[in-house]
Amino acid sequence: MAEIPHSDPASPVPPQDAPPEWEDHFLEIDSDVASDYQEDFASDTTSLNSMITAYRYENGRRYHAYKEGAYWGPNDEHQNEQLDIAHHMFTVLLDNKLVLAPIEKSIQRALDVGTGTGIWAIDFADDYPSAEVIGTDLSPIQPTFVPPNLRFEIDDATDTWVYPENHFDLVHVRSLYGAVADWPAFYRNALNTLRPGGWIDQLEMSIQFRSDDGTVTDDHVLAVWSKTFIEAGEKFGKTFQTAELAKGYMQEVGFENVREQRFKLPIGSWSKDVKLKKLGMWNLVHCESSIEGWAMALLTRVMGWTFTEVQVFLAQMRKALRDPGTHAYFNVVGVYGRKPAV
Repeated sequence: MAEIPHSDPASPVPPQDAPPEWEDHFLEIDSDVASDYQEDFASDTTSLNSMITAYRYENGRRYHAYKEGAYWGPNDEHQNEQLDIAHHMFTVLLDNKLVLAPIEKSIQRALDVGTGTGIWAIDFADDYPSAEVIGTDLSPIQPTFVPPNLRFEIDDATDTWVYPENHFDLVHVRSLYGAVADWPAFYRNALNTLRPGGWIDQLEMSIQFRSDDGTVTDDHVLAVWSKTFIEAGEKFGKTFQTAELAKGYMQEVGFENVREQRFKLPIGSWSKDVKLKKLGMWNLVHCESSIEGWAMALLTRVMGWTFTEVQVFLAQMRKALRDPGTHAYFNVVGVYGRKPAV
């Protein structure tokens, strides 16, 4: 039997019938490439992580670094606690449901846009173990110990979405008021990435304080707050009236069976209804702990207020929120729609 010659992979031999120019096209192997790649990758990853976590500190609050200024809310621990309080409050409001859309228990893929602390995505991943769940946000403030079917990604949902078409069974959105400049484009992205028959489910707070007994008058500080933030949103280029606009935009881009549910959410314990009284107490804590974070960047950066002017306004707001004679509430609006089946 003829001996098979040993060939060194690092120094391969051209085939006998190779043309003369073959040697010109032969690619030599760099034995150091693996170590160089690992070093470069580690360096690039460290730089990227440093950029994402190089947070902006302003007026005693911490803000996201990735796409700095794109979102007005802080991402510090104080505001993150508020997000978790809001999650509990919304869950009670919806009778322990995480979505209003009639999704199947065997759902396979879900996307939570603007996941915040990730608390909704964690609960959803636990409740729907068959689903692969992705939560996206501008800030890496989510925990590392999460269900195995959940992962978090840093992403700007106002950019072109990178997910495949006809991919998700559910796109979930909550409290993105003042965060999106082009809502029709956002909903078109959601429509494209949903599979036929998949659902979008959105829950938004109206920033319009109301009362049924006239205790919130047009010149009341709560009414002034609402008008101020509607104006700030228009100047910022990202509306705060998402709760009022979501249904129409969803229908406009092609979602079908679009449904809207409105819930009155009191501030304080003035309601006779047992459930609403409990929710009102939670909402009072929610609002008091949130208003500085809601106000500071928008009023100083966009509206040109001083730090002191904002603090005076916040003091007036806290007094009004605690006033038992003011029977204020705002609407929470849930909207969901389905991508047409092929």
